Amino acid sequence: MDQTAEPHRARRGRKPGEHAAPASVQVLDRALNMLAIVSSRDGALLTDIAEAAGIAPSTTHRLLTSLASHGMVAADPETGQWTIGVKAFEIGNGFLRHRKLGTISRPFLTALMQESGETANLAIEDGGDVVFVSQVESHAPMRAFFRPGRRGPMHASGIGKAILAARPQAEVAGMLGRRALERFTEKTLDTQAALFADLEAIRARGWSLDDEEHTVGMRCIAAAVFNEYGEAVAGLSVSGPAVRLSYERIGKLGPKVRDAADALTAASGGRRAKTV
Repeated sequence: MDQTAEPHRARRGRKPGEHAAPASVQVLDRALNMLAIVSSRDGALLTDIAEAAGIAPSTTHRLLTSLASHGMVAADPETGQWTIGVKAFEIGNGFLRHRKLGTISRPFLTALMQESGETANLAIEDGGDVVFVSQVESHAPMRAFFRPGRRGPMHASGIGKAILAARPQAEVAGMLGRRALERFTEKTLDTQAALFADLEAIRARGWSLDDEEHTVGMRCIAAAVFNEYGEAVAGLSVSGPAVRLSYERIGKLGPKVRDAADALTAASGGRRAKTV
């Protein structure tokens, strides 16, 4: 039954590897190709870009104008040359910053794992969520694990709260006002009053604690990592079972996690912000 049905579906659909190219996708392909051409030169005239892209000058001008409206390219009114735009630089710089952190953080994560015996993590803030980007797992049979790319709520995350604590309260209130504080366990800080009180404590000591606030039986100690502008953009943490991360151990590990985060901040060219 399955063997006869599959060829029938294949005949009705597209051949393997064959994809439709709607006009909108074709325009996007052309625009991205044009962006690559502009970025490879120290300034290029419209006619040169059109020739390199194999597109009519009139079409090239429309695409360049659209890219310019998004800050991806810019035209010099005196020379008529097109160059890469500020927005394209910001996007590329964002990739380099996160890739740089991911690479530089490995020895710090490894050292934290070895010293604590627990899984060490690096996560960034993106769109109001925490996104895990790197991890060095503990060798213990029972351990924390966060798949790279996994998103989590900032209010119920050690790293998330460390980042929030480093930001102005008005900014935090604006972020939290756009979404509900979901309750995951009995210990989740699901009201702004409770969360803000915890953020004050985090600011005072320099590191945060997820005390079974997202997952029953798991604790996480974290500290923020700052960029060159003193903005908290990421965080380091150690996570493990509550039975191993007692409050006594947490009190000893907290300053060590903060020291590791400060060292990573310095190694990546950042600086710790003043208390907000």
